[in-house]
Amino acid sequence: MTYCDSCASGTAEMDWRTLDRRPTRVIAHRGASGLRPEHTRTGYELAIAQGADLIEPDLVPSRDGTLFARHDAGLARSTDIARRTGFATRGMRDRSGQRDWPVERFLGAELDSLRAVQPFGGRSRAFNSRLALPRFTDVLDIAAAHSNAARRVGIYPELKHPAHFAARGIDVTAICIELLRVRGHHGKADPVWLQCFEIEPLQRVHAALALPVFFLVEPADIGDVGWLRALHARHPWLDGIAVPKSVLIGVQGSPKLLAAAHDLGWQVHVWTVRDDQVMPGFASVQQELSALYALGVDALFADFPETAVAARAAIVADAT
Repeated sequence: MTYCDSCASGTAEMDWRTLDRRPTRVIAHRGASGLRPEHTRTGYELAIAQGADLIEPDLVPSRDGTLFARHDAGLARSTDIARRTGFATRGMRDRSGQRDWPVERFLGAELDSLRAVQPFGGRSRAFNSRLALPRFTDVLDIAAAHSNAARRVGIYPELKHPAHFAARGIDVTAICIELLRVRGHHGKADPVWLQCFEIEPLQRVHAALALPVFFLVEPADIGDVGWLRALHARHPWLDGIAVPKSVLIGVQGSPKLLAAAHDLGWQVHVWTVRDDQVMPGFASVQQELSALYALGVDALFADFPETAVAARAAIVADAT
């Protein structure tokens, strides 16, 4: 796989201990979501300007089958829908008793009318209710508009809750595959990667488009090296896994799983590095990032991509 066109020149001269010995890729988690509301055009564009190698849109469908960049199956947490009186009767109580609005109850045009809000406490609310919810086509357009011969901006969509939406008659995997096919995305060298917590959608993407696909693993499902080898034996077509950073670093972390994955030819991506939520045992987010880079993780998700890019550059500066 050769999808690292955007990594800074000069960094590739070092041995990064990654699977392909190229620099660890920085994935802008939901865009530059530490500084802007998650999944917004300005958040993605800021992340690209800050040097992120890939931008990450989570994908959920409207009632009429349009994919939007949202993390949740409900709209309450990250949009201003609770203030929209016209949609009041379409809300429901979720399992925790909180009021929410399922995204699949709304047409694409209705979702276009909503605005994003910052869901994390302690982060700026300056952009609340000002930024539209981008469609997946918008995200593809953003990456294409900021790509050139010297830098190809990658996109790392996550198919969110495919089984949940399939039970409601919406095949998000088929919609995504067809859209990417029409846009001409296919093959291992393509700048579009796919991720999911469910295996079956990834297998369909692999069969249809041969794009890089990565299995997101729930913390409770992660086992030892034997578990990893068994997973590889069942699904050798995967390009790797994505796991919580605590699996590899921190009080209970161990690099054994990373080494075993590399031995199998798999990449390992880790989530999520946040400037305002430093892991226990680390004095700063820079120290946390340094530990991940030193291990040779192949990619990391960051809410503040500028920090992750700067920490990567600092390693190069220290080595020269």
